[in-house]
Amino acid sequence: MAWGKWLLGGLGFAYGGPIGALIGFAVGSLLDSGAKLTTTRGSSRWEEQETYSRRGSGSTSTGRTTVGDIRVSMIVLIACVMKADGKLLKSELSYVKEFLMRNYGEEGAKEALQLLKDLLKKDIDPVPVCRQIAMNVNRSTRLEMMHMLLGLAHADGTFAAEEDAVLRRMAVAMGLSTAEYQSIAALFEQKTDPDWAYKALGITPSATDDEVKKAYKSMALRYHPDKVANAGEDVVREANEKLKQINEAYEEIKRVRGMK
Repeated sequence: MAWGKWLLGGLGFAYGGPIGALIGFAVGSLLDSGAKLTTTRGSSRWEEQETYSRRGSGSTSTGRTTVGDIRVSMIVLIACVMKADGKLLKSELSYVKEFLMRNYGEEGAKEALQLLKDLLKKDIDPVPVCRQIAMNVNRSTRLEMMHMLLGLAHADGTFAAEEDAVLRRMAVAMGLSTAEYQSIAALFEQKTDPDWAYKALGITPSATDDEVKKAYKSMALRYHPDKVANAGEDVVREANEKLKQINEAYEEIKRVRGMK
């Protein structure tokens, strides 16, 4: 297989910093294994050149950010989460494979899985990686990335304390607030937390009906898929899924309260 179309095509900020160093390790591993490296542009949809918008990110970086940067960054973060509890579970790997196939197709998934395989051999400090992401990726997309990572952590039906700890560290380094992290995490706790719907909307059960409505409108606006329209089809798809979950949380509160 020729490598590089998905891994290297169209990258911007990810060529530098800690993410760039990890990519360099992966490329070196691929070359050592005899893989052919191909970076010809324009021959694959994985070489997407669309520059990703960083408006509203508060970024001070001058480098462009592309869809490829976000995809490669996600693989690095996935490796961090998979190793968080010291176990590499089949359920997590199956979740990742399904996610990659659904979003990147067969060719993209194969390259991404090879990158992931090599990254799992490394001891990665997620903090500098997340800080690099925070400097180059807008807030809406960072929230979607955290949503995907929490989905991975829950893939085996449990949520280990080690996974929660590393994800909280990553959220802080990505510039996300504790409230934002808890709101996203609540979307995966329907079966374990009776107050999950309130937490998902960032409120408590003592909120008035008007406060519930206001919180829902705020969340629906914050997580609208249009805010990540340039981040790639995979991120947009996850945004739609999260918006669906937020709607479910609102409907659950309305049901319990008898709201109309």
